[in-house]
Amino acid sequence: MASPPPPGIYVPVPTFFSKPPPNEPTLPLALGTQTEHALHLAKNGIRGLVLLGSTGEAIALTNEDRRSLIMHIRQEMDRAGYKDYPLIAGTATQGIEDTIKQLQLSKEAGAQWGLVLAPGFFATVVTQQGLIDWYTAVADHSPLPILMYVLLLAPWLQASLSQSSQLTYRRNRYHYPAVSNNISLTASTFTTLSAHPNICGAKLSHGDISLHTQLASSKVSSMSHDHFATFTGLGQQLLPVLMVGGAGAIDGLAAIFPRTVVRLYDLIKDGKWEEARNLQEVVARGEGLVVGHGVVGAKEGIRRVLGWDSECRLPLRKGMSDEAWKQWEGVTSELEEAEKS
Repeated sequence: MASPPPPGIYVPVPTFFSKPPPNEPTLPLALGTQTEHALHLAKNGIRGLVLLGSTGEAIALTNEDRRSLIMHIRQEMDRAGYKDYPLIAGTATQGIEDTIKQLQLSKEAGAQWGLVLAPGFFATVVTQQGLIDWYTAVADHSPLPILMYVLLLAPWLQASLSQSSQLTYRRNRYHYPAVSNNISLTASTFTTLSAHPNICGAKLSHGDISLHTQLASSKVSSMSHDHFATFTGLGQQLLPVLMVGGAGAIDGLAAIFPRTVVRLYDLIKDGKWEEARNLQEVVARGEGLVVGHGVVGAKEGIRRVLGWDSECRLPLRKGMSDEAWKQWEGVTSELEEAEKS
């Protein structure tokens, strides 16, 4: 049975781009900036990196981009003394063969795990058995152990909202479900797939704590923590997720404030509850920047707080206006103070 990534805080890193040469249709990779940011995260306690996830604009990168970025980060982390530093490579394809190919490229470039986004193109008609069969086919042929990646509007909230209200919620409250068309996997589907020797965990980027609990606290042998790790994709719920047995978080805010999110993790693990609750409240407010603005918000925070600038590849917009940023100045100032402590 494959082993999951070690517990802790991981960052779904944005992909950094340079200014485009004249007459070129898209932005080239900025591998130097990518390395500087990666090393900054490692030096501040981040346990590992998720490269080429939804925050990494995976859907806008070619396979050659993928290979170059992973290989460069692996080489530079090794050179800086972070040998065997955990690297998880995301996939964002719908086809089994394309997904396997990306996992093969990722393995060759130096990643140790794959994070495989659920295939959401036909979300409204896909059955749970179809998802079991799809993930099984990928895992059967993947050279990397894989984690399943699910992003959805919480089922209890989805059931209570009209279709138009669901759309408004997704637009205003949470950016990411759109990348998987709000497809969902049930607890029983996760349990079935956990028996596969090459499937070693899941990232759940939604607020359904019940599902986190059913996975992280499961007594099923294939869901034991030495084989199957449950990560939340939302740092604003790190405390409850760790309390029910979660392995940690793959958290976008930690791309901007790594020490703070790592400190929150450590406080919870050390049982320092009052300090943990107080810091969790600040982190929860700060997470709205990434939840509400996605990769654009993450890159804007990195630019304004850490000084590394990068636009997004089209069709994403180029950044946030000063007026839009103002609503986040209060909480980001609090987080900057926490980062120094």
